Amino acid sequence: MHVTSADGTTVAYDKTGSGPAVVLVQGGFSDRTHPIWAGLAAALSEEFTVYNYDRRGRGDSGDSESYEVEREIEDLAAVIEAAGGSAAVFGGSSGGALALRAAAAGLPITKLAVYEPPFIVDDSRAPIAEDFREQLATLVAEGKRGEVVERFMVEAAEVPAEMVGQMQESPFWDGMKAVAHTLVYEAAVCGPGNRLPVEDLEKVKAPTLALAGGNSGAWMQSAGKAVAQTVPNAEFTVLDGHGHDIAPEALAPPLAAYFRD
Repeated sequence: MHVTSADGTTVAYDKTGSGPAVVLVQGGFSDRTHPIWAGLAAALSEEFTVYNYDRRGRGDSGDSESYEVEREIEDLAAVIEAAGGSAAVFGGSSGGALALRAAAAGLPITKLAVYEPPFIVDDSRAPIAEDFREQLATLVAEGKRGEVVERFMVEAAEVPAEMVGQMQESPFWDGMKAVAHTLVYEAAVCGPGNRLPVEDLEKVKAPTLALAGGNSGAWMQSAGKAVAQTVPNAEFTVLDGHGHDIAPEALAPPLAAYFRD
């Protein structure tokens, strides 16, 4: 299914299940067919109507020549409108950062849940360059898509360089390079230095659940705590035994319980 965003960009989505509307917002490298997101949609569709959409620039969605975070907020607004005018929203990783910014912008989000939005709030990890977005955009313009992926994986996702080297020999590396331009979008969504957008978060009116995995880095748990402490009506929960790439069968139950209540 498709909906048209405010700037004319086409946004593709799958609609499954029945019940109250839930919209899923993916993080980096993902589209609606990714096993985690497709699996999460399937699990939640047992009691919710799930809208699993491709963010712009990936999957079957369109894109625009220039990018601003506001356009992605408008994309989410268009999906929520297709869902009936209001919806619960879940965002994972940088998708969580986008969902928080959308809620701060006043989108009709009934409840919000985020898993490990990658904000850096302490010194438990290395900082990210203030101009990281601009650096990635320059590499994209130069056609150095592989370098974009490598820089993002090492500097933003903290994947060891030797592991990224192994990824370059894998069959999925070409697919990662194909969406390299959207990593500029992720850097924009997270903001300069991935700093916690305190002024934005203080505007969020939707009840919010911030989640983090017990096996994830300490900085991700710190980010979740900081989100919960800054958003006016929020709580923080750690899912023991899980990391950043959490399985849908582990994520669906706490989300369903939160959206159900």
